[in-house]
Amino acid sequence: MWYWLFKYVLLGPLLWLMGRPKLEGGENIPTGGPAILASNHRAVLDSFYLPLLAKRRITFLAKSEYFTGTGLKGGFQRWFFSAVGQVPIDRTGADAAQDALNAGVRVLSQGKLLGIYPEGTRSPDGRLYKGKTGLARLALETGVPVIPVAMIGTDKMNPIGSKMWKPAKITVRVGEPIDFSRFEGMGGNRFVERTVTDEVMYSLMQLAGQEYVDVYAASLKDTSPKGATIPAEPAITSDADRMPDTQAG
Repeated sequence: MWYWLFKYVLLGPLLWLMGRPKLEGGENIPTGGPAILASNHRAVLDSFYLPLLAKRRITFLAKSEYFTGTGLKGGFQRWFFSAVGQVPIDRTGADAAQDALNAGVRVLSQGKLLGIYPEGTRSPDGRLYKGKTGLARLALETGVPVIPVAMIGTDKMNPIGSKMWKPAKITVRVGEPIDFSRFEGMGGNRFVERTVTDEVMYSLMQLAGQEYVDVYAASLKDTSPKGATIPAEPAITSDADRMPDTQAG
């Protein structure tokens, strides 16, 4: 209930007013059955505008930190993400990759749409970064189609570090579903997983018109437009880092 209230009553009207969003290729999102929506990740607002424009409900696997905060802000985050039916995952444990994979498989086995960000974190500078292969693991294990989705303009409305939204034109561009059935039975092969992931990232690059950078965004340090340094996230050191982030981060 809360998902639809936020979409149509509590938050959706404000998002429509500020972003004047446009959906292109919406017919590529299936009207029924499971699928993975693989999106570029420019801003926290990506997780608002994609569900706003899609007719079907989208489930994201939210990082567990959104459910464990304290104080007024932490309590609101916990209530909000629980109310809209998002699924928490712990990305810090030794079994984080497998736990995230299991959670994604569970969502898809229920015939739902799963939203995922292959880059693993927001782009620090508007470019498109190397995708993590957890996306491929999900696609190969479940056999569901992967639908590339390009978010355009969300970083203008909601730049990294900004506390307030500002009006900007938002476009959500949905590409044709990608069928990876030709790799059936080849899950676990890292070469195949990288091939699948790179094919999705190429589609995203074409849809979004972004420059592609063949490194993980989380391994970088960058400087924001205001001159503030964005702290580097830990480099990839374990299998857990193969799983992409599936919620705004």
